[in-house]
Parts: sequence; structure tokens; C-alpha cells
Amino acid sequence: MSLYYAVQSLVLTALCVYVGRLLIPFTWMAIPLWLVYAVITGTVATGMWVVAHECGHGAFSDNKLLQDAVGYVYHSALLVPYFSWQRSHAVHHSRTNHMEEGETHVPTPLDSASGKAVLDSRIAWGEDGFGVINSIQHLIFGWPAYLLAGITGGPLRGTTNHFVPYGTGKLELFPTRDMKTKVFLSDIGIVATFIVLYKWYSIEGLFPVLATYVGPYFVVNFWLVFITWLQHTDVDIPHFDTDNWTWAKGALLTVDRPYPAILDWLHHRIGSTHVAHHICSSIPHYNARAATESVKKAFPNHYLYDPTPIHEAMWRVARKCLVVRKEGDMWVYTDAKKFEPTPKN
Repeated sequence: MSLYYAVQSLVLTALCVYVGRLLIPFTWMAIPLWLVYAVITGTVATGMWVVAHECGHGAFSDNKLLQDAVGYVYHSALLVPYFSWQRSHAVHHSRTNHMEEGETHVPTPLDSASGKAVLDSRIAWGEDGFGVINSIQHLIFGWPAYLLAGITGGPLRGTTNHFVPYGTGKLELFPTRDMKTKVFLSDIGIVATFIVLYKWYSIEGLFPVLATYVGPYFVVNFWLVFITWLQHTDVDIPHFDTDNWTWAKGALLTVDRPYPAILDWLHHRIGSTHVAHHICSSIPHYNARAATESVKKAFPNHYLYDPTPIHEAMWRVARKCLVVRKEGDMWVYTDAKKFEPTPKN
């Protein structure tokens, strides 16, 4: 069943590429059409990214060789180091909403140097201005920044790099020899993709590569950050330090969102069934909707679903989820307006 969906996403992506190259000329005048192509193709290709994500969780097939082969090829084609990210994402699942050991979308404490810098920027730019800048930072630069420097990762791991298995923190992201070897194996897939891109460039030139591949690549990055940002961030989602964190708290403090039906189908329901995925990440996506209904019944007071349209939720998160402060046994997002200077009469 999973292989069917893997082929489905691949065929739909290839069809977008074929139609785009068939109908749109490689001219500067056609850039608006290539931008439309990038949005459509990147949105469709995100399904390939989700399939590879499922492979990384062991939810794709009982045949581990097939599973890793599909995940490795799909992620490498999208410039994602498969085994490296498989490891960091497993850490994310094991330490969700942990202030020190979390991995991705760990909030910034108000009393830290970076927290004060964020707050100063928010005061200087205003709420809407900061929302625009924050959106650009996350949705365009967030994914490469995370892969290259571990941005938004937990402070105990310091600076990490998914291509070089040595970090600067107290906790290593890749602590064993086997993990380090897999990082370098992941690098081989990335290098192979760059070689293909270079050969393509040497045959057709730069414009076809940028138009056909690079545009959709950035759209794929947009969607994966957009989806994960909204899965783990909102004004009322708390985080916990070591003394107060539990795995169950983290798993149940993820959020399901109302994605449009076409996106939900193309992206294999990754945004609308994420709570169940965190409770049991080995559930394949085609069973996740039934699992979600079971979670609703089992934990009616804890299951989180936000009916806010996703674009409105993203704008709220970008403007208001800046820094967190300690409140009781939780770290909660603080209202930056409290720190704005009082206007002079």
C-alpha cells in the first residue's frame, strides 16, 4: 500500500515537470509562468518528501531495505540527508516540547541573549513587520538553516550540522560510530544529486535547472517548514524543562490543522493527523485518520485540533510566538506588547 502512494507522488511530480517543460519556454518573459509552475510542482513534490519521512519512521514497509532505498532516493533527490535527518527527527519525537533537549521548533527563552534580541526586533519593527520578517526567516531560510546549523534545535546540542556528524553541545546529535557513518552515507546521496544537477546544467544551461528544479525545491522547503511550524507552535502551546517534561506531554501537545482537501491528499495527511503520528510514529499515513479518531475518543480533553484556517494560524504564530517565559512548571509564549514602550503624550 505504501509503495502505491510513493509511486503516486513520484508520477504526479514527474507529470508536473513534463507539462511545465512542454508548455513553458525557457525565457525571461516566462518567469511568471515558471513561478506558477514552481508553486504547483513543489506542492505536489512535497508528497515525495512525506513518503520519505514515513520511510525514516519505519512506517513504510516491513522490508527495511526497500524502505530505506525509497527514503534515501526521495530525500536525496530533494537535497535532504536521509539517515542524518532520520536520526534528528527521531530525537524530535523522543523529546517533543522539551526546552533543553528538544529538536526543532524549540522556543527562545525571554531572559536569554537571543530572546532579548528577538524582543528588541519585535519592538523595533512592530507586530506586523516582525510577522513578515519572521515568516520569511522560517519559510524560506528555516530549513537550510536547520540542516546546516541546527537552528531552532535544543540548546544542549549547540550547533549541529546534518552533513558533518560533530557538534558543539553537551549532547551529541550523532553520538555513535554507526550514526556518524550514516551521516557520511547520507552525504553521498546529496553529492550524487549535485552531480546530476551539474551534468544537467552543463547540457542545458542554468535557466532550465533553476526553473525546473530550484523553484519547486524552495516550495517543498516552504511546505515542510510551514507544516511542522504549525504542528508544534501556537500561542497557547507550552514547553517544559527537564524537571517537568514527560514524553506524553510532548506527544499530546502537537496540533492537528484543517488543511484543504487537495493539500491533505497530496501531502498524505501529514498536517491533519499529526497528533496520532506523535503518539505512534510507525502508523502508516493511510491508517492515520482512523488512529486520530481513536485518539479523540481516548483523550477527549487532551487532543488538540485548531479549526483556524492554516494561513490565519500561520500569521498568528509568526506575529505572536516570539519568546517564552517560565510560568509555574511551564514555559509559555509571552505577549510582546507588554514590553513595548509607553507612547509619550
